Amino acid sequence: MRKILLLFFLIALFPNTHAQDYLITFAGSGASSIVDSVIVENITQCKDTILAGSDVLHLMVTLNSGSLPAIQRIPLSVWPNPFTDHCFLEFELPETENVTVGIFTVAGKQLIQTCLYLRQGHQLLQVNGIGQGIYLVSVRSKSCSYAARLASVNPSPCIPGIVSIAVQKLLHSPECEASRSVIEMQYTAGDLLKITGKSGIYRTIVMLVPTQSQLVTFPFVDCTDADMNHYAIVQIGSQLWMAENMKTTKYRDGSAIPEVPDSAGWSNLTTGAWCNYHNDTTEAALYGHLYNWYAAGNVRNLAPMGWHVSSDTEWTVLIDYLGGDAIAGQKLKENCSTRWAYIDTTWGTNVAGFSARCANFRSATGAWSLAPNNDHDCFFWTTTEFSLTSAFTNALRYCYRDVWRSGFPNKKQGASVRCIHD
Repeated sequence: MRKILLLFFLIALFPNTHAQDYLITFAGSGASSIVDSVIVENITQCKDTILAGSDVLHLMVTLNSGSLPAIQRIPLSVWPNPFTDHCFLEFELPETENVTVGIFTVAGKQLIQTCLYLRQGHQLLQVNGIGQGIYLVSVRSKSCSYAARLASVNPSPCIPGIVSIAVQKLLHSPECEASRSVIEMQYTAGDLLKITGKSGIYRTIVMLVPTQSQLVTFPFVDCTDADMNHYAIVQIGSQLWMAENMKTTKYRDGSAIPEVPDSAGWSNLTTGAWCNYHNDTTEAALYGHLYNWYAAGNVRNLAPMGWHVSSDTEWTVLIDYLGGDAIAGQKLKENCSTRWAYIDTTWGTNVAGFSARCANFRSATGAWSLAPNNDHDCFFWTTTEFSLTSAFTNALRYCYRDVWRSGFPNKKQGASVRCIHD
């Protein structure tokens, strides 16, 4: 009875609420369940960090002046809670020492107990295999004594276990050399993160405003063109988009799309062609190629297998999802280290993860867009024709927040291409 009373006293003393900081872990689904690496960009602050896919991102949260007062960090945090397969225990250890972790039923029966030798500092333990029910967890050492409630909804329990995945590695276990690291990143409440997960040839973007510790799952989908360029993808509403501009020099069947650098040759074309802006080969890596409509709308299809060049209707669905053409352009433009310029109020926010860069364009005469610092407008072809000589484009402009839809661009114009999943 004394043991039960002591445990309930500890629970009352240390209520189970989430810590102010957040821990983000990563997993893959779809084409791959493995995450090789993760790029985390805080696009509100224009800061970034790179993690291994097995690492834990520790967001050290500060609050905006208009936010609620900070909640004091509790001795022991449990998340997620309730949980199914596993949960995490998060706490600070004042000294390097032996730590005893025990899990008890509410009747006081010990379910599991383990002793770990942990380094001083921030700790992250994983609890596995617990069946349905309410439990009490106790963390005890010479320097600390913490407790919290656990709520499991696991219908298929297995052998219970407690392991350190370790902000600090276990000193006595050589297996811990392969354990995950915890990477710290400053974070202000409300900041927008662009998180890019990579697995082999696959890359998927997830946009996130964290409000708690959580698992981020990247749905990996192949997006590989005939030149074996592999493109990042992003889910926006019900649509799955490429998050980069096309840079293939071949149609899907492997036949070549001619590069036409000279203006006279470009202006006389009625067949597919591509070029780099100002014929600068360094443009392709960041901004992709410019294509005339005869390439973008070609029946041989320059899109990767399983994808197609977007139609005007599909662009309308995207724009409507982002609040309409008057404001959608700003949400599609990339921010941080871009050449969108001039007016702060039209600078990109990239809340959709579309990451549109200022690729500029080439006119039907072969002339380049009149951009003093290569920072003007970006046109995207659609497959939708307006007439025998023109087709619909959707443009993002340096000095406006909108998406400018037009059916008048001549099919000879050089513009960017984005594809959408079939």
